[in-house]
Amino acid sequence: MSNYDVIIIGAGSAGLPTSFFLAKEKLKVLVIDELPSPGQGQNKAAIGGVRATHSDPAKIQTCQLSLDVFSRWKEEYGDDIHFNRGGYSFPAYTEGHEKSLKDLLVIQKKYGLNIDWLDAEALIRYLPGINPQGLRGGTYSPEDGNLSPMLAAQAFYRQSKNLGTTFRFQEKVIGIKDENNSGIQIKTNKGTYNAEEVLIAAGANAQEVGKLIGVDLPVMPDSHEGGVTEPVKQFFNPMVVDIREFSGSKNFYFYQEVEGHIVFCLTPEPIIPGVNRDSTSDFLPQAARRLILLFPRLKNIRVRRTWRGLYPMTPDGVPIVDKVKDSDGIYLAVGFCGQGLMLGPGIALNLVSLITKGKPVLPEEIFRSYSLYRDYSRPSEALK
Repeated sequence: MSNYDVIIIGAGSAGLPTSFFLAKEKLKVLVIDELPSPGQGQNKAAIGGVRATHSDPAKIQTCQLSLDVFSRWKEEYGDDIHFNRGGYSFPAYTEGHEKSLKDLLVIQKKYGLNIDWLDAEALIRYLPGINPQGLRGGTYSPEDGNLSPMLAAQAFYRQSKNLGTTFRFQEKVIGIKDENNSGIQIKTNKGTYNAEEVLIAAGANAQEVGKLIGVDLPVMPDSHEGGVTEPVKQFFNPMVVDIREFSGSKNFYFYQEVEGHIVFCLTPEPIIPGVNRDSTSDFLPQAARRLILLFPRLKNIRVRRTWRGLYPMTPDGVPIVDKVKDSDGIYLAVGFCGQGLMLGPGIALNLVSLITKGKPVLPEEIFRSYSLYRDYSRPSEALK
């Protein structure tokens, strides 16, 4: 039996950066994951967008922390994670969407976002080739960006391991026993480990792991599909988010990454619940129509591959990041609703502060919106 300061269940978007920042604090950390290597769950299927352009104050400020980490990563640690501060843009083609985006600007600016409304002419300069017919303008946030999910996961893994973190892959957690004043015991299919604190960062498996501690975690996965094209000469930088609804899909978003590939994804309507990750025959025709409608110049580009990943959803579209009541040291970082990559480092910094100092980095009145014990009946976030 091995003893650790902290055991993390899950080597993904939250678990990896948290292990790294805990190790920087000289804590002895163990990360357990049932998959063969880091970032093989939902992180593997992310398309790479990183934005602080949300409507929820906690998400805004958390992602600002994440963007700070990602933007300085190569300079501080030497790993090229392909971070590109290309910005985000939400174009508007209807009066209703223009009004909702402008209304959100008030909240976003209040919490420190660098974001503005651009008229159609100005927006076209950032998005050459966008369909100008009916374009009313849109928001543009230059400090948002994109990166490689795979390279980021590997960077956190390597740097955390270099600082002494132990990783155990292909181990499934089958028991969690809170020993009150004598620590927490984690049992896997291969061994038993003790720790002062435990973080559950189990992604789509959150409900299953929550049952081991007698907590019903309201996290239900559904699936989204993404795709990538052949590389072409760089001609635009921002992630473009089309919030119009079409038959079979809600919003649609895409960007050109640093090597020239166009990476794209859409939100299906209706949602596709469950954990099936097989690609469908519906996705590519839907995505192609939306891509060409918004950027007609891409009509002849070739798609290289498509894939399907999971969104571990909460009822209100906001993650759960909290300490479990009546436990000596069990923490949660689950239900990221498809935004784990962008939220991960910011969540990690708050978790490390919670574990080592007893309080988050964010103001507690803002961080409280992540509580497991909140009211989930409020409307979902507008810019999901």
